Amino acid sequence: MRSMASSSALDGNPPLPFHFSDDERGSTSATTEIVHTIPHSTTSSWIPRKRNLDEDDASISWRKRKKHFFILSHSGKPIYSRYGDEFKLAGFSATLQAIISFVENGGDSVKLVRAGKHQVVFLVKGPIYLVCISCTEEPYDSLMGQLELIYGQMLVILTKSINRYFEKNPKFDMTPLLGGTDIVFSSLIHSFSWNPGTFIHAYTCLPLAYATRQVAGAVLQDVADSDVLFATLMCRHMVISLVGAQKTSLHPDDMLLLANFVMSSESFRTSESFSPVCLPRYNPSAFLYAYIHYFDADTYLILLTTSSDVFYHLKDCRIRVEMVLLKSNVLSEVQRSLLDGGMHVDDLPPAPLSGSSHLVHNRLPSDSPERFKEPDLGIAGPAGLWHFIYRSIYLDQYVSSEFSSSINTPQQQKRLYRAYQKLFVSMHDKGIGPHKTQFRRDENFVLLCWVTQDFELYAAFDPLADKASAINTCNRVCQWVKDVENEIFLLGGSPLSW
Repeated sequence: MRSMASSSALDGNPPLPFHFSDDERGSTSATTEIVHTIPHSTTSSWIPRKRNLDEDDASISWRKRKKHFFILSHSGKPIYSRYGDEFKLAGFSATLQAIISFVENGGDSVKLVRAGKHQVVFLVKGPIYLVCISCTEEPYDSLMGQLELIYGQMLVILTKSINRYFEKNPKFDMTPLLGGTDIVFSSLIHSFSWNPGTFIHAYTCLPLAYATRQVAGAVLQDVADSDVLFATLMCRHMVISLVGAQKTSLHPDDMLLLANFVMSSESFRTSESFSPVCLPRYNPSAFLYAYIHYFDADTYLILLTTSSDVFYHLKDCRIRVEMVLLKSNVLSEVQRSLLDGGMHVDDLPPAPLSGSSHLVHNRLPSDSPERFKEPDLGIAGPAGLWHFIYRSIYLDQYVSSEFSSSINTPQQQKRLYRAYQKLFVSMHDKGIGPHKTQFRRDENFVLLCWVTQDFELYAAFDPLADKASAINTCNRVCQWVKDVENEIFLLGGSPLSW
């Protein structure tokens, strides 16, 4: 049975991140040295900030937003809004609450309302209501999944035990408990447009030489003991290495939410931190404690524990980890990998000649959509491969290629990710599926998806690409991924089954 962190912290105010400095070491009790701080907005330009605070529901600009997210309490008190000031949106929040209550009073629950081009999606989590209003044509399942992640992000900060407050006082105002964390939610919402992990529920690794990743994994394993539940070395949202204690599990969604929380909080970047965090998929009602330290602007270490008084022990562990990483040049290799980027579609190996004794299709799964019939000497015959996402089902990991020059604007990239979302939902539709393959063509892309018991592949091509060459190219992509799997995946077992 896995051990659980105590949730007693919520008997008073939920604890906020706390930090130690070296001049505090003289105290005999670490817990008495806690300095509560609220994460500040980061100064990094890639973190989106909440904007348009002067807007409210009467503003024309506010009404023209294509996608709104709201969190409110069951009494109608606003907790978070993507756009505008929550205080100014109190009346609108009350309207949303009234809709939910009206349907519930009739013995039903509301999930979706369509109004013209808009979808209004509702997610009720006890006393917490989450709503998305969207005209982006994203599938209902995708929007619902995004609301689930937003709720999970709230639990990372407060745990599900926040419900106790509403049991005591139905009109409880929880916005002060989330004060200063708008940036965390805004960053997560922004990631819905660029991070495949938000809809395929897998994590990605930074590409590294196998030996380099082994060094990182060995030193994490060396510091993992009874006080460390999980040790993970990250570069931005990508995993370098991950080690878990026996008989514990770490869900990719928890990794995504934890990484977002760390990356969007400036206080974690500027000081050594020891912060209470909740992992919703692990235990939504209890806090763990995360030791967080940035080695440079992109690379950071997270040590998760159930104990609230092991800061200095984890600090010593971090020092040991840092010494090995520096001595073995792991950190410099991480920066080199960042500069090189991930897999580039232009580097896709050419198809073997028909006379070769090592034909790709001879090593592919038997349920390939189509076998090679002729050698394919181009990237995708008459038109090119633009992008792909490959998900290993067993590892719960994915690799996403760099965008080709044909998809070089944020608008084009966002359009592609939304097309992937639709394809993902369609492939996994329990009502009419699941499917093994799909081929779609529109004015923007040719999309091909292939799902087996081992992997899922989503690929985008030039809209003029023909089906046969696209299938051949997908076969080659799968073989390419297999050839370099030691560099792009963390092998040796899934984090869900350590």
